[in-house]
Amino acid sequence: MFNKLFGKLSHDLGIDLGTKNTLVYVEDKGIVINEPTVVAVNTRTDEILAVGEEARRMIGKTPSHIQAIKPLVDGVISDFEVTEKMLKYFIDKAHEGGFTFSPRPRVIIGIPLDITEVEKKAVEDAAKSAGARKVYLIEESMAAAIGAHLPVTDATATMIVDIGGGTTEIAVISLGGVVTYKTLRLAGNELDNNITQYIREEYNLLIGEQVAESIKIRIGSAIPMREPMEMEVRGRDLINGLPRSITIGDAQVRETMGRSLHQIIDNIKATLEATPPELVADIYEKGIVLTGGGALLRGLDKAIAQETKIPVRVADDPLICLAKGTGMLLADPVLLNKVLSLPSEEL
Repeated sequence: MFNKLFGKLSHDLGIDLGTKNTLVYVEDKGIVINEPTVVAVNTRTDEILAVGEEARRMIGKTPSHIQAIKPLVDGVISDFEVTEKMLKYFIDKAHEGGFTFSPRPRVIIGIPLDITEVEKKAVEDAAKSAGARKVYLIEESMAAAIGAHLPVTDATATMIVDIGGGTTEIAVISLGGVVTYKTLRLAGNELDNNITQYIREEYNLLIGEQVAESIKIRIGSAIPMREPMEMEVRGRDLINGLPRSITIGDAQVRETMGRSLHQIIDNIKATLEATPPELVADIYEKGIVLTGGGALLRGLDKAIAQETKIPVRVADDPLICLAKGTGMLLADPVLLNKVLSLPSEEL
């Protein structure tokens, strides 16, 4: 009885539980939380010290008894207890200023396409332990396609490439279901690792992951740019241990990320090869849509288009497509019923 009462006073939530960032969509309000998926924990007391952006700023700067933990690896929960506490923090934060002291919302969470039943159960249990009264799991590619306003329930093909922090999902969707797909454990984090490794090998300079990500965002590209770009990078000299700075150019960054980007493109081609010919004809006409943070890499759409000979476009607001999609499903139980393949009385 109390669950139902608190449920009526709670806001239903759509959650993009990403490897790098977590976004929370509140019904009738839109996206209210967009923070890094990081939790700072005091290992002596097991106390949560910070969540999200505040915890991210602690990475690489903490004393031995404080750990900045990333509880998701490649889109999958690696630390159940920390994930549960993080979700509780975000659910409570989404209800700040509300009338309920114990929110019990319905929650829709995006999950990778190749997730196992055990991993699904972990996501569901973590959300319920964090306060959700009902949890719906939706494939990330489907949610991102809905958030990008693609016709997922039509009898035509929609091809979406969602490049997140830990995973890249390539999916062909038709009639409310995924026809063919590939999931790669290769995305934004791997591109950052490529940059870190290159600078270490070429310059004997050790840089942090936040610096590598900054290089990728500021001067990274998939194809040559009209104007060359460069950036000053500071790190620790591996020979003498002292601080040192270097200047790196966009061509070097592009070269070091090239192998990973070609892997993504090769898997897009492989997905197309496994797609029924009628659907490939639709894709050739309508093109491929890119979502996720990786879609913002300069020239990536053009590089994919050159290799596949198919039009490619970046979705509007690619970073928030998945979260928007979960929010749109909250407002449309009929569509939710179709993509979940659940009987309507369970919604």
